[in-house]
Parts: sequence; structure tokens; C-alpha cells
Amino acid sequence: MLTRRRFIAISAALAPSMALAKSDLHVETGIALGAKVTLRLHHPDGARLAALAMAEIRRLEGIFSIYLPGSDLSRLNRDGTLREPPFELLDCLSLASAVHSASEGRFDPTIQPLWAAEALATERGLPLSDPERAKAKARTGWDGVSLSADAITLRPGMALTLNGIAQGYIADRVAALLSSHGLTRALIDTGELRALPEGRWPVQLPDREIPLVGRALATSSPLGMTFGGDGRTSHIIDPALGRPTRLIWRSISISARSAALADALSTAACLMDVKDRIAALCDQLPGATLESAIPL
Repeated sequence: MLTRRRFIAISAALAPSMALAKSDLHVETGIALGAKVTLRLHHPDGARLAALAMAEIRRLEGIFSIYLPGSDLSRLNRDGTLREPPFELLDCLSLASAVHSASEGRFDPTIQPLWAAEALATERGLPLSDPERAKAKARTGWDGVSLSADAITLRPGMALTLNGIAQGYIADRVAALLSSHGLTRALIDTGELRALPEGRWPVQLPDREIPLVGRALATSSPLGMTFGGDGRTSHIIDPALGRPTRLIWRSISISARSAALADALSTAACLMDVKDRIAALCDQLPGATLESAIPL
């Protein structure tokens, strides 16, 4: 089944430090937005806190899922307007807007019509025709999105996907929830990683190991998922061209204070052809750092 879940080329150690008591480590797994979630919590009451976190993830799925017909995002895409939108959706879209601007439009949640058109063409076994591509591309563009506390409105025919930011945003919200309950040592993995301030979590990137302490990390791979599983047609869409991105990078890893920010930046970076330009993009957003860029 086609999915927009990206391949994450990282692996986190199960414990942040040998000094921490293993008996205090609670590991909980679940599903969020169609992908595996793993929570590693160091706390005597870890099981209860994990249950609260999983409930929060389910609540957030009801906002961000593009597959649940009753989610806020699905209703926005269906109706073109969402009145009195939840804070989390507005907050996430506001960050998306900032990354869209900083990346000169490379990060663009409005590519959903193009993604859907590519997926449909894949299912029928024929390439997307130029007229079909042009028609889908005409339904994109961040200037067609209006955000306010009263309503989110899309230009007619548009639709959003938050695949390149929502997983990270959920990790951030779970981190905030756990912190509010006094937890200081945890690693949250929703497909993007978010570490709480205490503890040192060794994370293995394709080219080196880095310690994750009180920060987030996201990795994007253009070939981590391909249309039709052909191994060459990236699931990441270039908004400017209206087609899957050129294949330049095997993986790009970015750390930041926010998992949502790292998530969006790593997606946008896959459309850049020079490592220095990716680093310059990260420099525009406070606390973001390019950790790894592996060319094909």
C-alpha cells in the first residue's frame, strides 16, 4: 500500500546512560499516523505516563490524520474551510508557513493534489500525463491558504498534507505533556525523535553517532519510500516542478529544538542540491543544525 511515511535512517540506543537504573525504564509502543511510535520513559510511574502520552497521540491523530475522515485536516480538505480550528492545527500550520518562507517554497503542504495524482497514476500503471500534472499543480500554492483563529480557508480545489511536519509536531506535544507531569528523562520516537533535557541518548546516523540531549532530530530519505515501490520515483514532491524530486541525497538529518521544525527542514532540504545551502537554510531558523547529508 502506498504511504507517505518517510524512511528514517537512524537508530536510538535503548538507554541514555549506563548510570540510569534500568528498572526505571518503561518502553511503550503504539501507532501514530500509520507508523510505529516508541516511548522510552525513565520514571518510576512510567507506565501511567506512557498511557497519558498515547492518549494524547490519539487525540492529535484526530486533528492531523489525512486518512481519518473525521479529522480536522480531513474536514478542512473536504470543505475548504475549517471554522474555529484547534490551536494545534493553527500552530503547526504557522510553523509550516515559516519554513515555507525560509526554504523559498520547497516545503509546501499544499502539494497534496500532486501527491494524490501521482499515487492514482501509479495505481493505474500509467505515468501522470502533462495535462494531469498541470491541472494538479494549479491546485497548489501556499498563497491559497488563509490562517486565522476564526478559520482556516483554502482556495477552491486545494488540499493539505502535513506528512512532512505532523509526526514531529506530535513528538513535541508529547514532550510538553510529559514535562508537565515532571518527567525529565525520555526519548519520544514518532518517526522523528525528541529527547527531554536530562539523559544522553546516542543516535546512530548513517555516517556517525551523535548524542541527543534536550533536542529533536529528523531524517528524510528521498528513496525511503517510492511510488509503486519502483526504487527511483521519490515520494517527496518538488512544488516548483510539480513532480517527484530529483535524486540527490540518500539521507539528510537535521536537529533542532523542535521536532516539528527538524521534520519540516529535513523534508525541504531534500530538494536542495548543495550541502552549504542546506546549512544556510538551517541558519535561518533558531537552533536548527544540519547533522548529516549523505549523497547518493
